Amino acid sequence: MRYRTSHGRGVRPFQVPVSRMYNILNRYHAKQWSRCCSQEFLAITSLRKTEKVPTRQCRLLKRYRFPATIEKDYISSNEDKHSASFWTWLLKRLNAFYQFSRPHTIIGTVVGITSVSLLPVETMADLSLTFWIGLLKALIPGLLMNIYVVGVNQLYDVDIDKVNKPNLPLASGEFSMGTGVALVVLSSLMSFAMGFMFQSPPLISALLISFLLGSAYSIELPLLRWKRNAFLAAMCILTVRAIVVQLAFFMHIQNYVFGRPAVLTKSVVFATVFMCFFTAVIALFKDIPDVDGDKDFGIQSYSVCLGQEKVFWLCIKLLLLAYGSAVVVGASSEFIYSKIVIVLGHLTLASILWFRAQSIDLTNKASITSFYMFIWKLFYAEYLLIPFVR
Repeated sequence: MRYRTSHGRGVRPFQVPVSRMYNILNRYHAKQWSRCCSQEFLAITSLRKTEKVPTRQCRLLKRYRFPATIEKDYISSNEDKHSASFWTWLLKRLNAFYQFSRPHTIIGTVVGITSVSLLPVETMADLSLTFWIGLLKALIPGLLMNIYVVGVNQLYDVDIDKVNKPNLPLASGEFSMGTGVALVVLSSLMSFAMGFMFQSPPLISALLISFLLGSAYSIELPLLRWKRNAFLAAMCILTVRAIVVQLAFFMHIQNYVFGRPAVLTKSVVFATVFMCFFTAVIALFKDIPDVDGDKDFGIQSYSVCLGQEKVFWLCIKLLLLAYGSAVVVGASSEFIYSKIVIVLGHLTLASILWFRAQSIDLTNKASITSFYMFIWKLFYAEYLLIPFVR
């Protein structure tokens, strides 16, 4: 419906907030208001401040009219709400992506690649801009490939994760399967694109091996889905984390960035051997809190076959053996600073591990999961010590 003013111009009805209308009615002549024409109220509130009120309208409206333009605060409030809801949605999505990328593995990849890349450094002059650019060329595609590996595992483990890890984005429904597929495909394509663009053979080899083993570990196809077999699952993790990361990224800096002969040093050999122990422990321990879902879906992990307690103490003994070996290597060093840091550092980590192991409750999933995250912290700490091996 359209209304006409004394000027003869048509205007559209404008509805003001109920709270404003209610305040007016309470203040001024509520009884008289009920006798006024509601249609004229809609017309008068749409007039601009410069327009006159028709003389035939009721006196109450004429006396207490107000222009629609004063509702700027109301419109602004709505815009603020929309802006706040957008930022809330965006932060929620970013947090879901953060969980999807499995942050403890992301941190492990960053610390691992950075630490190994420092091993070819011989003098402070080597820490030039060329080195840092070369490190970024390894780090960014390595992180993207990490997201692919953990992402494809979540795509094929979504039903298991609903039992073992219900808070993950795909298992909780926060991400759709389509979103998960898009993230996995995009991460792998970007990783390979960067790898081939940088033309570093060690880097390309690392990305390709990680892609193949990560796919074989998770994808449900004939002769694949290696995570069903405890030995094959452990070998996938050990090969990537212990061998590929150490050797490939060392060679990337040594040969591709510095242009030096591809010669293995004492430090990189130590890092490779030590991380074989450590990644074997991670491969074994990660299944301890997940025995319920693994049993339901036929995943024959060592924790399912041998029991949680036996696997737990096997992991502790392997780590203590690795720390003992590191103490011997540190004690044999010709450099006093290396000897002090390596020996004291590994003795400290071994002591913390032993005392922490005494307090774990193997009947409590939260306690086991917390200890698993503690092992990852030991993993990060080891990469801080490895550059001191000389």
